[in-house]
Amino acid sequence: MLTMVFKLCLSAQQRWRKLNGQDHLAEVIEGINFVDGIKKEKEAA
Repeated sequence: MLTMVFKLCLSAQQRWRKLNGQDHLAEVIEGINFVDGIKKEKEAA
């Protein structure tokens, strides 16, 4: 079973790619919303 999981991970690793927008990760963690990759400004009430 362990060998099968290892082979599956090796196969999946060939298709992995770097995530786009990693420079926005801190903002996402802070809770800032993005729409289509653009910061969504809070609307005035």
